[in-house]
Amino acid sequence: MNDHLVINPATEKVVATVAGTTPAEVDVAVRRATKAQQEWAAVAPGDRARALRHFAALIDDHLEELAQLEVLEAGHPIGNARWEAGNARDVFEYAAGGIERLNGLQIPVAGGLNITLHEPLGVVAVIAPWNFPLPIAAWGVAPALAAGNAVLLKPAEATPLSAIRLARLGLDAGLPDGLFQVLPGAGRIVGNALVEHPRVAKVVFTGSTSVGKRIMAQCADRVKRVTLELGGKSPNIIFADADIEQAAAATPGSFLDNTGQDCCARSRILVQRSVFDRYMELLEPAVKNFRVGDPGDPDTQMGPLISAAQRQTVISYVGDDAPVAFRGTAPEGDGFWYPATVLTPASADHAAAVEEIFGPVAVVLPFEDEADAIRLANATEYGLSGSLWTRDVGRAIRVSRGVAAGNLSVNSHSSVRYWTPFGGYKQSGLGRELGPDALAAFTETKNVFISTDA
Repeated sequence: MNDHLVINPATEKVVATVAGTTPAEVDVAVRRATKAQQEWAAVAPGDRARALRHFAALIDDHLEELAQLEVLEAGHPIGNARWEAGNARDVFEYAAGGIERLNGLQIPVAGGLNITLHEPLGVVAVIAPWNFPLPIAAWGVAPALAAGNAVLLKPAEATPLSAIRLARLGLDAGLPDGLFQVLPGAGRIVGNALVEHPRVAKVVFTGSTSVGKRIMAQCADRVKRVTLELGGKSPNIIFADADIEQAAAATPGSFLDNTGQDCCARSRILVQRSVFDRYMELLEPAVKNFRVGDPGDPDTQMGPLISAAQRQTVISYVGDDAPVAFRGTAPEGDGFWYPATVLTPASADHAAAVEEIFGPVAVVLPFEDEADAIRLANATEYGLSGSLWTRDVGRAIRVSRGVAAGNLSVNSHSSVRYWTPFGGYKQSGLGRELGPDALAAFTETKNVFISTDA
């Protein structure tokens, strides 16, 4: 049997059974996509833009339905899920606007005219994760389609429902049959078949660093383009001159959003020693008051973990001898619940301080000065995101330059805006998604020289 069960993380009940795609079906899908892509690339830019705007409008029309699917399959609080569906809509709308602005260059040269052209790659595979199934899928699908490519989307086994619905909306929007297909199934089967298929020109993968490395090696063997958005262990740096009350109040959302299942989670909290005790006094009630419960309740701020296996992973970092400073609460009974947990390890090398836990657990460490803060912030193999809190603009600039991460916020925990680039340093990934250059990442640059010699 190749079927996969979709389980509601809040109730542990099966909500759907989805058939997995076979390698033979992947091959058929790639061939259909290749034919559809040729048709799509020949469509006038303005008409392609109108089709993607129609797609975005249909997402907007079905916003609540898509959000409810995220609640059902991923356990996201409904407020978060509505934002996620809206983000997918916005990414398609933004990508549509780039189609008629995908400009080449005219480069001054001797003896003629030199221009560059952006041409689509062909068929692109997008392998999406379970933590933000809908928006992260859209980050790859929308610009790839806008640049004239066909897209094969492989959703995570745990969360295929929103992707399947998205593909149906694409057909309703008038996209050519076969241009955007969803191929559910196991990564080792479907993902591997896509990565190894000779007609897939690029792979976009979001997930763990270990799997990303394997995909990168497979793509290297075929000289295949790849974009990787991988793990993170992001710092939240709080200086003594910051508004400590504001910084403490904002902290729970920075590592508890999506129950900590976020590569941008600020789970490595660094606090200047002179305000460490005051910050901890303020943080405890803020964490304990973070509302955990039914994902369908609009007041809920944190839901369950995705699975029993993920809960066991989180538990493995918080043993009986763990340096727990305090915990929040979590429902009992059915569901993959785990309480918000704050640790204060004696060493910055503690496993929970340097490894990505992907759960509602954060560590708090003291630092002495700017140099010490930057050293601690960079003392992991990751470099995806981070925040720093200070009233000193000069310090904000210096520390932002010193922290090796792709996305930083000052006096904020924002990481993702669809009109700005997103991606990581070090083992957090390769390449950038979103922003004004998103479409160009799905194109070949062709240089053309036209002689003007008589």
